Amino acid sequence: MTAFLTRALDHIRDDVRALHAYQVHSAAGLLKMDAMENPYRLPEALQQALGERLGRVAINRYPGERTGELAQALARHAGMPAHNGIMLGNGSDELISLLSLAVARPGATVMAPVPGFVMYELSARYLGLNFVGVPLTADFELDEAAMQAAIQAHQPALLYLAYPNNPTANLWNPDVIERLVQAAPGLVVIDEAYQPFAARNAMGLLDRYEHVLVMRTMSKFGLAGVRIGYLMGHAEVVHHVDKLRPPYNISVLNAEAGLFALEHADVYEQQAAELRAERARLLTELAGLPGVVAFPSEGNMILTRVPDANAVHAGLKARGVLIKNVSGMHPLLAGCVRLTVGTPQENHTMLTALRGVLADLAPSVAP
Repeated sequence: MTAFLTRALDHIRDDVRALHAYQVHSAAGLLKMDAMENPYRLPEALQQALGERLGRVAINRYPGERTGELAQALARHAGMPAHNGIMLGNGSDELISLLSLAVARPGATVMAPVPGFVMYELSARYLGLNFVGVPLTADFELDEAAMQAAIQAHQPALLYLAYPNNPTANLWNPDVIERLVQAAPGLVVIDEAYQPFAARNAMGLLDRYEHVLVMRTMSKFGLAGVRIGYLMGHAEVVHHVDKLRPPYNISVLNAEAGLFALEHADVYEQQAAELRAERARLLTELAGLPGVVAFPSEGNMILTRVPDANAVHAGLKARGVLIKNVSGMHPLLAGCVRLTVGTPQENHTMLTALRGVLADLAPSVAP
């Protein structure tokens, strides 16, 4: 290590140097079933129409009015109450970072149930905030008593409630959520990233509670590569968070692609309906596999407990299928992997590979 490199590293925070970066594993040559993406592309005619439309965009100019038009189109699509405000982020990840920045006073606490989306904790720690994770129950429900006690003890400036949750994929009891909202002293963010696949949502809370924000994304809608997240809530609250947003954070191409998608929302809804049907079929198929427990899902993923998560992950990868091994994320997830719901053919391929892996493991896990 040269003196120049030592000098440079000395000025990077110790806690940052000690952190582990968010990992995105290569899926080259593999069936990608690890990231909850919509597996369907647009029909060819719409691909051509989108390409022609993007070709006409003035990419020599900074983003302007079309970004605002996208925000309003998303508000209408979500059914946002008229008196609320909306802001856009470069995916939900940027919104989570901006929310942490907005509450980043010395000693402030961010809270979320765990296991949950890792970026809630990471974004808090990046800014030196306290993070308090409150464990779910053994069946991945909110532990209301523990949550209430933690809220009372830590007075969180920011409370995240993912609805459905990631990676457990379940919707929590709405009455419990509302009681936690009533107890929370700071902002409450309902993260509805998987709303296209869920039986209900929490938009009604915006009419009743001015400290509640609802966060959604176009990623699960079918535009994961476009990176558009949006945050809705009381206009004044959103206005203050929006001050922290970098100028021009949504490119003109992304905004135009988002508007195009909303104009063809029926196509994406049909895709979501097909994925919900495939989810039901997958749950039935998984229930019949030896040593496998598939948990109820309201997302486009299924949390599954298997005899040996590490061996199943490695075995599937060797057979050309990439899934997410979540067994080390939290003690409640011991033995668990997360499976993305794909097309009928993708799901067939994944199930065939999983049956093969389980058959190979059977002698080693037999009593």
